[in-house]
This record gives sequence, C-alpha cells and structure tokens, in this order.
Amino acid sequence: MKLELTQRFFFDAAHTLERAHDSTPSRRVHGHTYHAAVTVSAPVATDSGMVVDLALLRQGIAAVRERLDHHLLDEVPGLGRPTLENLCRFIFEGMASGLWVVERVDVERPASGDACRLSR
Repeated sequence: MKLELTQRFFFDAAHTLERAHDSTPSRRVHGHTYHAAVTVSAPVATDSGMVVDLALLRQGIAAVRERLDHHLLDEVPGLGRPTLENLCRFIFEGMASGLWVVERVDVERPASGDACRLSR
C-alpha cells in the first residue's frame, strides 16, 4: 500500500512566448494565474502516522513558488521557455528532496482551461 500527499498552491506570473500558431498575442507580455499541485509519497512514519509533515512540504513549495510568483517567467533561471510543460518540470525538479518522492506535478491555467501533468 502506498500513501500520497498533495499540496495545492497558486502563483501569478507574466511571460511572452514565441510560437507558430496564434503567435501575435503570445509575443506580447501577458500574465496568468497558475494553479499547481505537488503530490509526494514516502513511507508513513510510524511515530507520527504522516507521509510527511505538511509544514515541511509547504516550505519546499514556498521556495519554488518564490522563484515564480510575480516574476517574468522568461527571466527565471532554469525554466527555459515558459510553457506549461516546462513549469511542470521546473516545479518537479525544485521539489526534489530526501524527505519524499515527487510523484506528480500538475499546473493549470483555469481561466483558459489549459493543464499539464508531469508524473514520475
């Protein structure tokens, strides 16, 4: 049996994106509210009964969120092109820890109906 723990968060960020289709609006600086979720697993600690203390998971998320929230994503070191796919990868790698295994990361833009999932 495996237990997984998920923590959701959001961030606001701007970006540009050079692409082949619908390119004119994407080239201009524009922003989104992104909703993300990080799902982790670990052996359940017998003393606490927890997969991981949510305070620790939230600290890890806060460190990643700080690098994205209210930033121009084009300028975030290590992100690459500011696509949903690269945001998933960036968050996934940023959440790597010896305390848990990152099982998946979801990133959505609810206003436009777009979503991406990166699974281990």
